[in-house]
Amino acid sequence: MLRRRMLIMLGVVLLVVLLLAGYKAFSVYQQIQMFSAPKPPVSVAVATATEQPWQARLPAVGSLKALQGVDLSLENSGTVQKVLFQSGQKVKVGQPLLQLDSDVESALLQTAEADLGLSQLDFGRGRQLVGSQAISKGEFDRLSAQMKKNQATVNQLKASLAKKQILAPFNGTIGIRRVDVGDYLASGTVIATLQDLSSLYVDFYVPEQTVPRLAVAQPVNVTVAAYPGQTFVGAISAINPKVEDSTRNVLVRATLANPDGKLLPGMFADLQVILPEVANAVVVPESAVTYTLYGNSMYVVTQKKAADGSVEKDDKDQPVLIAERRFVETGERRDGKVLVSKGVQSGEQVVIAGQIKLDNGTTIAIGDDKTLTEQNSPPRAD
Repeated sequence: MLRRRMLIMLGVVLLVVLLLAGYKAFSVYQQIQMFSAPKPPVSVAVATATEQPWQARLPAVGSLKALQGVDLSLENSGTVQKVLFQSGQKVKVGQPLLQLDSDVESALLQTAEADLGLSQLDFGRGRQLVGSQAISKGEFDRLSAQMKKNQATVNQLKASLAKKQILAPFNGTIGIRRVDVGDYLASGTVIATLQDLSSLYVDFYVPEQTVPRLAVAQPVNVTVAAYPGQTFVGAISAINPKVEDSTRNVLVRATLANPDGKLLPGMFADLQVILPEVANAVVVPESAVTYTLYGNSMYVVTQKKAADGSVEKDDKDQPVLIAERRFVETGERRDGKVLVSKGVQSGEQVVIAGQIKLDNGTTIAIGDDKTLTEQNSPPRAD
């Protein structure tokens, strides 16, 4: 009886072990089937590398300066009697801008003019009398010298009186005024700034090795942060004939028109000097390139090959596409495109979206680039 019970228990244990082993084997089989099943292709967006004329450009950064710009200041001290301009006003050359108290100088000028008139009368009489020898030649010379002295005094007072006012030295736009009527101003006090904004200079530095590629009248495209997407066209007007010792750079000045007055002196400028060289080059969208410390690379769409060299096809009899990672040499970037000098041929398709899921040899499917479409579409008006 005991022996029979032991056999039954042994059979039950053996059955449990067999069931567990079968379950484990079935699980392993399912995992093997899952990993051995072909992975679905990764959906990516692609663009075609094209060969097109590429105008060489030299990038640089600079600063805008007014064609003419001064800080208006006083040469003499005094109390402000009149302020003849408004902040931001456009003024003409010779237009009065500020008048200091000049009552003392005016009174002195009247006295000097009276003395000059009297000396001129004495000189006229003396010229008549010296001819008849009624007075000596020495007396006549003294009358002449006195008249000249009085004339010089009048001229000096007129010049001093003229310095009691400020006139616009050129046409331009005056800045925010810094004085008011009644202020006592010391010599050299700045009352406002005056800038000629009809045209502007943009000064920038270039490396010394690029100087042979530059010339006066060469076109320059200028952009500023205040007006994104808008390009202002100018031309090189001067190249400094000296290389800076500390940086080995050369100062270049370009001139650009500013008829609308949008640009202001002091603005930071991003420049592109248009170089004369034009060559055909392979160009791809900038989003296709992955930049790393180990080099730049991109994924190129290729057809998967079998062991015998034939092209593999899917169930729809279409070639199976894979992503081939290539290291490339890139050049200038412009308007969302980048120049590729090595690694990609014209006509090849490159991946421009979905690279994060790819590895070399990953099966891919070409789809719509919805992400880039949303990013590049203009915002909707609510």
